[in-house]
Amino acid sequence: MPIKYIPYYPNTVEGQAILDNITRTQRVLRYRENDKVYDRIKRGMPYYEVETLETVGEQSENLVIRGECISACAYLKEKGIKVDLVYIDPPFASGADYAKKVYLRRNPKLAEKFAAAEQEMDIDELKAFEEKMYGDIWQKEDYLNWMYENLLAIKSIMSETASIYVHLDSNIGHYVKILMDEVFGQDNFLNEIIWHYENKFKFEFTTSFNRDTETIFLYRKNQEHIFKHIKIPVKNKRMQNEVTWDKERGKMVTKKDADGNVIYYQSEDKIVGTLWNIARLNSMAKERQDYEYATQKPESLLERIINASSNEGLTVVDFFGGSGVTAKVSNDLGRKFIHVDIGINSIQTVRDRLKESKANFQILEIKDGVSLFRNPQQTMDKLATLIPGLQKGVKGISNFWFGAITESKIGIVPVYVPNLLNTQEKVLDIPTINTIINQELQNLEVNAKKVILYYIDIDDQKALEKFIKDNNATEMEVELKDLKNLLHDVVIEDIIDFKTTKTKDGYETEIIKFISDRLIQKINEFNQKGNLQSVAKGKTFNPISISEGGLELIELIAVDCQNIEEQWHSTTEIKIDKLGYVIKDGVKTKEFWDGKIISDKKPLRIKVRNISGDETIKAIE
Repeated sequence: MPIKYIPYYPNTVEGQAILDNITRTQRVLRYRENDKVYDRIKRGMPYYEVETLETVGEQSENLVIRGECISACAYLKEKGIKVDLVYIDPPFASGADYAKKVYLRRNPKLAEKFAAAEQEMDIDELKAFEEKMYGDIWQKEDYLNWMYENLLAIKSIMSETASIYVHLDSNIGHYVKILMDEVFGQDNFLNEIIWHYENKFKFEFTTSFNRDTETIFLYRKNQEHIFKHIKIPVKNKRMQNEVTWDKERGKMVTKKDADGNVIYYQSEDKIVGTLWNIARLNSMAKERQDYEYATQKPESLLERIINASSNEGLTVVDFFGGSGVTAKVSNDLGRKFIHVDIGINSIQTVRDRLKESKANFQILEIKDGVSLFRNPQQTMDKLATLIPGLQKGVKGISNFWFGAITESKIGIVPVYVPNLLNTQEKVLDIPTINTIINQELQNLEVNAKKVILYYIDIDDQKALEKFIKDNNATEMEVELKDLKNLLHDVVIEDIIDFKTTKTKDGYETEIIKFISDRLIQKINEFNQKGNLQSVAKGKTFNPISISEGGLELIELIAVDCQNIEEQWHSTTEIKIDKLGYVIKDGVKTKEFWDGKIISDKKPLRIKVRNISGDETIKAIE
């Protein structure tokens, strides 16, 4: 449950655009449940409990936040934190699923043999499987309502001189621009920037032109905003006419000498316009993170944005932070940064990336109930197997319902589960209940005596139960269930077998065995699928196998010699990259991991992160 709701603005209703003020926006967002969006905005942004997980380096104002955009904005607003530049690269409503490759690490004993033979690791030999990171599967109207609420929340924490860059594509960008005209005002629209990447491979067999551009909309919050023109070098020097400001005419004019001749000079650079020719990252780019975010943007793109619209010492935020490009570049350019993302892999990737850059920051987690697995997409994928007896695609049950179960005494029971990818469905409230009992119950084509409604958050359970009792015209029983209870019951921690030994120089902790049921299940699924596909093609399948010790499943090991509980402090840590090389306390080496971690002081607890991002912390006796 949220601690409270925080208004987007001092007076949200009067004078603030909320869906019904501009006819065009009504058309863009028109659908049968628009009143729910209006009600949520009137209620305000949900403010949840926030836990500090770790402080990296010295205390600073830089933040890495695991949570959704709206709840992160609520936290920032509650703490009085204003941001000076926003860059967001949200899902594009493209209908695509995005996956990352998960690489098994080298067994430390095998890595020792490679080192002895002075052999390089061959990336083609690495074993890997894919895991879905998030699904960009949206109904257009749902996506636009979600974006509308996000934009309102973001605007509420922008400083008076702030700007926002929204990165989209041709699939949804023109719709979002209409929303931005309403939220920020048409007068505050500055540019439509076209990012062109020439290095995208072009196919000859397509039936339309190959897409090699994306769109970035630039808006300011107010008339007074930070902006500096960016100059880039040109290959060949050229003659350029000088210009000057004509006060009387109120515009720039060509500069002339006393005889009226145009004054020229040799130019070695040019001012950047709205067509940005910047290469996109290919699969082998050095900037690529281990998790290989398919949509990772090049640092040069963010450098241009941050240099143009912020000054040193100001705060830059990315609410869909992904691989952490915005935070990393902001830190490099002397800006403060806030990185927000819902996925644990994003938080871990940017944490390790910023640590390598010697950045100082805090890691916070918003306790909003959706961070139960690595990301909401994986939670949704898992739910179908967690609800006992759930069947999908039951005849007479619409897509509104997650599925149905069959109880021996009462028959078919439809089951509702909120879509954790959609903020709008996270809170079970009266508008949602009203839709269910006055519409969805009436539309059921099965003779159901009962329905089950799962929730992550519930607005006011007593008020909801009274509303159901007073307004349910059917004889169906409506049972409310907390989804968090179901999910917490099935989360199984990884098993770590280790021993700590006192040495003459300090302490040595050795990992003897590592078992991850979740990863083993994932690998087994990969092997079964691969074997079936290979048999069908008449080929031999080479399955992924792990050693008895299972150390190939480990990505990071850290020990805390300072705290026995609460906020984690990494006294020393070792990360193993996908080639098996060690990154020790953020410094890359060409050493292989030997299964141990050394500390000067006695470790109080140990943290192990597996290759998919699950972290387990154990006390050291």
